Amino acid sequence: MADRPRDRRTGRRPAKTGPAATPADYVALAEIGAAHGVRGAARLRVFAEEAETLTDCGPLALSDGRTIEITRLETSGGKLIAWFSGIPDRTAVETLRGETLWLPRARLPEIDEDDTFYHVDLMGLAVVDAAGTVLGTVKSVQDFGAGDLIEVARPDGPSVYLPFTRACVPEVDIAGGRLVATLPDNLFDDASPEPGEAEDGPDDEAPDQDTPPEGRP
Repeated sequence: MADRPRDRRTGRRPAKTGPAATPADYVALAEIGAAHGVRGAARLRVFAEEAETLTDCGPLALSDGRTIEITRLETSGGKLIAWFSGIPDRTAVETLRGETLWLPRARLPEIDEDDTFYHVDLMGLAVVDAAGTVLGTVKSVQDFGAGDLIEVARPDGPSVYLPFTRACVPEVDIAGGRLVATLPDNLFDDASPEPGEAEDGPDDEAPDQDTPPEGRP
C-alpha cells in the first residue's frame, strides 16, 4: 500500500500537492533524479513509506499529465535506482530528471485513525492561535534534520517553522480549514532556516523513504 499514514510524524520532504491542473487530486510519491547507467535507469527520491510499493501502484502521473510506470527497483551505493516502462536509454531518462511522480488521490486508502493526516490535507490550512487570531497558512511540511516542522507563511513577514507536535499544534481541523498553534517563545525572531538548510536535491543524499501522510509526536 502506497503513501500510508503514520502516527504523528512528518516525512522528511516537503509535501507536494499534485499536477498543476488538479493539485488537490494527487499526492507525490517520488522524485526522479540523475540518470544511472545507459539503460534508462535513474536515481529516485521516495516519499512513500516503503519504496517497493511504488512498483505496486500501477501507472503514476507526471506533472504534464503523462503517465509512467516503475518496473524495477534496486539499491546501489546507498541510492535507490528505478527503471521505467517505455524508457529505453539514458537519453530518454535524462528528460525526466526533476519530475515528481504523483499518485491519484482516489487510489489512496481512507484514514481511519484519529490525529493522522496526509500532507496534502495540511497544505493551505489557516494557522490560528488559541484566541482565533490568524497567524498565517500552512505552506509546507519540512524536516531540516532537527525535527518535523510546519512552514507557516505569514501575511506580514517571512515564513516561520513550527514544530509539528501536540504541544505546538494541539488541534488540527481539516474540515474547518485550520489548525490551532501554541507558539514557542521567540518563534518570530527566527523566521527562516539558516542558509544551507534547504532541501537537498535528488542527487545529494540517499532517498528518504518516509511517507507524506503524517501524525505528530
